[in-house]
Amino acid sequence: MLFAHGFGCDQNMWRFITPAFEDRYKIILFDHVGHGHSDAAAFDQRKYSSLDGYADDVLTICQELNLTNVIFVGHSVSAMIGVLAAIREPERFERLVLIGPSPRYIDDGDYVGGFKQEDIESLLNSLDSNHLGWSSTMAPAIMGNPARPELAEELTNSFCRTNPEIAKHFARVTFLSDNRADLPKVRTKTLILQCSQDVIAPEAVGRYVHQNLPGSEFVLMKATGHCPNLSAPEETIAAIEAFLRSSALNKSAAE
Repeated sequence: MLFAHGFGCDQNMWRFITPAFEDRYKIILFDHVGHGHSDAAAFDQRKYSSLDGYADDVLTICQELNLTNVIFVGHSVSAMIGVLAAIREPERFERLVLIGPSPRYIDDGDYVGGFKQEDIESLLNSLDSNHLGWSSTMAPAIMGNPARPELAEELTNSFCRTNPEIAKHFARVTFLSDNRADLPKVRTKTLILQCSQDVIAPEAVGRYVHQNLPGSEFVLMKATGHCPNLSAPEETIAAIEAFLRSSALNKSAAE
């Protein structure tokens, strides 16, 4: 199982999830460039001018470790990164688990992404001018769960630890991306985990991904906010376990 964290986070965000699977799966954790303990010197603005650069890193990890039958678990922007990787090398991936995915954050005609163009520009300008202030303001909104301020504090601290210049670039690539046309290309069995009251990827977005990604399964979680790997690990684990069990049963029946 290969776990990929979201914007401003690191592999530590999976610490409540991975113990449930490590007795049956080889667990692979990593930090995107500029996050966690990654080498910021490896950042190349041209390579990472789109999410394809990050998908390339995922595939490089798979190649270097000779990984096959990968169950990819991607949170937030890493959900689309996993989609791109699975399209390029479908033979490597057995299952995709997409937590809070969004193929486009900006409303477009009948498509509801959750943000207007001017909202995103304001968000990005705020990040450009004051990384620490943006982090302390946005983290509680992204996390949700106001009754548990320690979760927002953890996310704030994670945002603040991220390399500021790389964070600004990654945020622009993330929030201006449009991967809607990629969804129908996916041939890997996929689970979509959609949180309730998610300000970053609202329910309409998750349902759009489900409707446009062939053969996908959709679960609307009781968990609120955008980070159920921290706020509701038990529910997250249960949903992934159910998906893997049903997939295994279907595979056995087909054989």
